[in-house]
Amino acid sequence: MSAILFRNARILDVNAGSVLHEHDVLVVDGRIKEISESTIKTSAAAVLDVSGKVIMPGLCDAHVHTVSATNSFLELQTWSPFYVASRMRGVLEGMLQRGFTTVRDAGGADWGIAAAVEEGYIDGPRILYCGKALSQTGGHGDMRRPGENFEQCLCCAGLGRICDGVAEVRKAVRDEIRKGATHIKLMASGGIASPTDRISSTQFSIEEMRAAVEEAEAANIYCMAHAYTARAIRRALECGVRSIEHGNMVDEQTAALYVEKGAFFVPTLVILFTMAKEGEKHGLLPHVLEKVPEVFEHGARALEMCYRRGVKIVYGTDLLGTMHDRQSEEFLIRGEIQKPIDVIRSATSVAADLFQMTGEIGIVAEGARADLLVVDGDPIADLGLLQDQGKHLAVIMKDGKLFKNALR
Repeated sequence: MSAILFRNARILDVNAGSVLHEHDVLVVDGRIKEISESTIKTSAAAVLDVSGKVIMPGLCDAHVHTVSATNSFLELQTWSPFYVASRMRGVLEGMLQRGFTTVRDAGGADWGIAAAVEEGYIDGPRILYCGKALSQTGGHGDMRRPGENFEQCLCCAGLGRICDGVAEVRKAVRDEIRKGATHIKLMASGGIASPTDRISSTQFSIEEMRAAVEEAEAANIYCMAHAYTARAIRRALECGVRSIEHGNMVDEQTAALYVEKGAFFVPTLVILFTMAKEGEKHGLLPHVLEKVPEVFEHGARALEMCYRRGVKIVYGTDLLGTMHDRQSEEFLIRGEIQKPIDVIRSATSVAADLFQMTGEIGIVAEGARADLLVVDGDPIADLGLLQDQGKHLAVIMKDGKLFKNALR
């Protein structure tokens, strides 16, 4: 039996939106076994005195690309999978040291890297993965430039796979499910990184998207959709997609549709802020830089609109290559519009709901997985405590295992 007892810990109750007074928290075999206002007596546990610091749930990022150790998806698909896996190690370790204990990959990660983390070969957050994102020919997952006509190889590194027509979509979804996907990613509109489409385009027919959702639901998982425009968002929501990624160009009618459908919204503002202000520094290709202004200016307005209407909003970043270290800055950007506790909920309890892991993660409660952070202060009062690459985190624990302990 593995047991750790946290003494004198103030607890961030994300549901109540407040910090509780000092409690003892007992972790046994990777789960929270007991939380008590009284002293927990045990001789079997290692004791860590938190001394009034705050214990909060481990953080979730619902939109990452763990394979993107480069800023260019065009370059990524030429890399050896072994080289990609080696470069991913640093990306994953950085996420965990920033306090992210669960991430949802939005294209590129697969069973192998998720298993390597789960089995302890690589330190990193728990990885929920879709495998390859699904794209129509010429869509956001098709990284071929106008003069290129090669067939994409599913064995090589890369973001997506191409499928056209209902039959191909069904087969692709079933194949990713066979390979262990926890969700399915659909490219439902044009994107920034793809070289041949338009931001304003819709992608996949209604019949194709409905087929994907039907296959996912048959396997008790769900679809997420990349979509920027209100038209693309509406089409995806009407087809039963569970979460919309980016969603910058939403309108009031479509924001109301999120609520009607019970769907989730995953803005990814920090990547656009970074691209808009520092794109050339990060070596972004011209076709990428040309598309950024079209969606950048709409991001904050979309967040405000959906927040005001009560849409379920989840934390996501979408960072690439040299930009991964900006992951925690999304808290500060959203904190300009949302209340701090709601930003924290988006990265804890609301993310858990989206991931179909309610009560498992995103909460400090008896029976939950022991994904815990000890923060040197109250993050509700100061979101800056979640910045600086984990500097203010005294403890980082995932599944009951300590990955950082500065309480000694």
